[in-house]
Amino acid sequence: MMRDATQADDFTAIAAVDTAIPVTGLTEAEARLRLAKGGANEMPEPLQRSMLRLAAELISEPMFLLLLACGAVYMVLGDWQEALMLLGFVFIVLGISFVQRHRSEQSIRALRDLASPRAMAERDGKLINILASELVVGDIIVLSEGDRVPADAQLISVSNLSIDESMLSGEALPVMKQCAVRNAQTSQPSSQQSVQQTEPESVPESAQYSDKSRSYAYAGTMVTSGTARALVVATGTQSALGRIGLSLAGIAPALTPVQQETGRVVKYAAMTGLALATALTILYWITSGDWLHSVLAGLTLAIAVLPEELPLVLSLFLGLGAWRLAREQVLTRQISAVELLGAATVLCVDKTGTLTTNHMTVMRLWTFAAAYDANQAATQAATQAAIAPLQEELHGILEYAVLASHRRPFDPMELAIAEAGRRLLLGTEHLHSDWDLVEDYPLAPDMLAMSRVWQSPDHRELMIASKGAPEAIVDLCHFDAAQVDAVMRQVLAMARDGLRVLGVACATFPSGELPDKQHDFHFSFLGLIALEDPVRADVPQAIRDCQAAGIRVVMLTGDHPATAVSIAKQAGINTESGVISGSELADMDQEILALRLAASHIYCRVQPEQKLRLVRAFQAAGEVVAMTGDGVNDAPALKAADIGVAMGARGTEVAREAAAIVLLRDDFSSLLTAVRYGRRVFANLRKAIVFVIAVHVPIVGLSIIPVMMGWPMVLMPVHILFLQLIIDPACSIVFEAQPLDTDAMKQPPRPKTQKLFDRFVLTRGFWQGLGLMGLLLLVYGVTRSVLSIDVQRDQLARTLSFIVLVLANLALIYVNLSWSRGVGTSIKRLNFPFVCIVTASLVALGLALYVPALTRLFAFAEPTPVMLLTAMAVAGLSLMWFEFIKNLHVDYLVDSQQGMREGYSDSKPA
Repeated sequence: MMRDATQADDFTAIAAVDTAIPVTGLTEAEARLRLAKGGANEMPEPLQRSMLRLAAELISEPMFLLLLACGAVYMVLGDWQEALMLLGFVFIVLGISFVQRHRSEQSIRALRDLASPRAMAERDGKLINILASELVVGDIIVLSEGDRVPADAQLISVSNLSIDESMLSGEALPVMKQCAVRNAQTSQPSSQQSVQQTEPESVPESAQYSDKSRSYAYAGTMVTSGTARALVVATGTQSALGRIGLSLAGIAPALTPVQQETGRVVKYAAMTGLALATALTILYWITSGDWLHSVLAGLTLAIAVLPEELPLVLSLFLGLGAWRLAREQVLTRQISAVELLGAATVLCVDKTGTLTTNHMTVMRLWTFAAAYDANQAATQAATQAAIAPLQEELHGILEYAVLASHRRPFDPMELAIAEAGRRLLLGTEHLHSDWDLVEDYPLAPDMLAMSRVWQSPDHRELMIASKGAPEAIVDLCHFDAAQVDAVMRQVLAMARDGLRVLGVACATFPSGELPDKQHDFHFSFLGLIALEDPVRADVPQAIRDCQAAGIRVVMLTGDHPATAVSIAKQAGINTESGVISGSELADMDQEILALRLAASHIYCRVQPEQKLRLVRAFQAAGEVVAMTGDGVNDAPALKAADIGVAMGARGTEVAREAAAIVLLRDDFSSLLTAVRYGRRVFANLRKAIVFVIAVHVPIVGLSIIPVMMGWPMVLMPVHILFLQLIIDPACSIVFEAQPLDTDAMKQPPRPKTQKLFDRFVLTRGFWQGLGLMGLLLLVYGVTRSVLSIDVQRDQLARTLSFIVLVLANLALIYVNLSWSRGVGTSIKRLNFPFVCIVTASLVALGLALYVPALTRLFAFAEPTPVMLLTAMAVAGLSLMWFEFIKNLHVDYLVDSQQGMREGYSDSKPA
């Protein structure tokens, strides 16, 4: 049966359609007017939080409510000044939390804007790449395989177009599409037809999938094959998907595993705090008989125990971590992937564009009768006045390689072929801009070649041009064993030089019904064309950095084995274990694959479905897999990988949507940068959690033990609120801004099962906090004992203890900024937020000590110089304790990491 004869990539020609369809797209000015009138082409965002809603959420949090309850108790006690001052501090802390959360929201919103899908649209007569949100009714868009349709559109030119509409119709199979209206007389465009620039026809209801709907593409559906040119007829909430999206706008997104873990920890801490606070309230009431002060003591303990910083810390770290990655041209589509990147043990990368520059050049042409070498030609050009023309015997290779490529190429290989054609065939009759495309046969898993059928003005016969893998081309040409051997020897010689080799063939066919398979044409072999795609300059060092970090780099490519080995050697990938081809992989069972997996680093002639099998095999072996991909068929493997990485520049929309990470700059260094940031985020999160645990232990102790000892309350709500001015910024700003430790990329990846709140983090935080609590209780007890006859002994003891607590908190931040350097060397790498926190804390402490109104609020007495010196000395002791615990655990951690490294090395080939 004769297929639709359309001009697949000649988008200047339109299949004959209704006169309501415009010939060209809109102008930029007209598009702006329509955008202002009709609004952006966007779906409703789920639970969009305004600044007012964000403030309301903060006010309703338990910490804020507890502080309000404390203020109410002060009012009942008649301490109006204390109540008002406390509420003033409450709103200061609330403001800080609001700024931090709003910053996190802004960073996530900026990421969402970066992740917005894009569309190819015709504006002012040119094809440009714009944000899908900027599309308007009347725009003409171009769709190709792997694109997600950006808006409801009427098809006006198609070539083998099929679209997956299962998200709307539930139909499992892709739907073959056709043009809106076809000319009954001819399959070619009508150049004489008059067209008018009018409003497009309204889109039919999405719920009705009639025959007419086959001439429409609906927003959100996926192009599975072919190309098309279409007229936008509905955008945003007016589209089929938009009407569905309105009903989903109120659904909250699911929490990540790390967020769920943090939520559980906060829940358990809150329940424990409530139980302790209740017990303390009852105990204090029984011993003192003062129920109001008992309630105040209980509320104070509840505030001290509640780790309300943790959810804020987590959301801010992940949000800002993703934002920092975006500044490095690495877009994070799934926030949870930021921290998981640090656990990657295997990077499965493709060759073209990731390890290589993705800029190809035709280097050699070969036939049985002649050969061309670009290097030799360049040498000849440098020594002679005129460049020798390309031999006549080689014209056919380049002529039909150009015809077998898209007229408007976007693939680097086809761009190189087109450029070589313009340069080497200029002035000859072998460039055919006036030929019409009749049909094209795309690549298929069982036939790695593509053929294009052309009609020339002066021939009745159809001309077929084919290019592809050399073994596929010789198969199309039905070569005998001797001919195949001669061709493959030449292929091997070129591939050993790191060149990508394609075969080229041609055929003729009488006008009429075309065969279903390109194999049914009678092809004649024309020759080989070899292209060079050099390795990026920064790749060898990046590979060495990965190996030093205990990360295996595995190359997956569709190239010839010899080409793959040559590129791997240049990049620094292990080639000693040889190459596994796609055909070998197909014959392996799971047991043999598991045995070969640990030693193999190069996989060539790999099919997309085999990538999925490799990903699962690596995961079954206990590896954490990051994998790059760019095609439609890569999506399952990207989805299955622990961290799917899509190519932003050359990747398809379906690959980007399946991936967790998108490299906006398609190179290996970006992937290594993502891993480095992933390790930084996870490491700094653990440091912040250690600090949170350590700082809460003495606060809880000073809230409980003095009451049990019959002493007055050491800490009151205002004191804990003051500490919040240090704790919140320290966790969310100081630790987040801390650079990655210099040796972090020389350590093996962390186990995938390692949690944020593991034994190491809990014990380090607990022991650092326990030591500080002991020092504070000692200071408080000794001060009360020494000043037993002084009427201000309780105020002086509280003052001295609080000064030590503030200084020790700053020391605790300083020690935990780096777990690999001592206190003497850490000072060289202090980040700016830490300096700001220290300065602000000391200024605030000075005001609390020497401004009479604040001194009364805090129940302090003005300290003497001796007390200040004593406080600094005790804070110095706390610093030594923190460093001792850190070094004790660092030794344990180094031993564990050494064991991990030895175990990792043992699992690899010698």
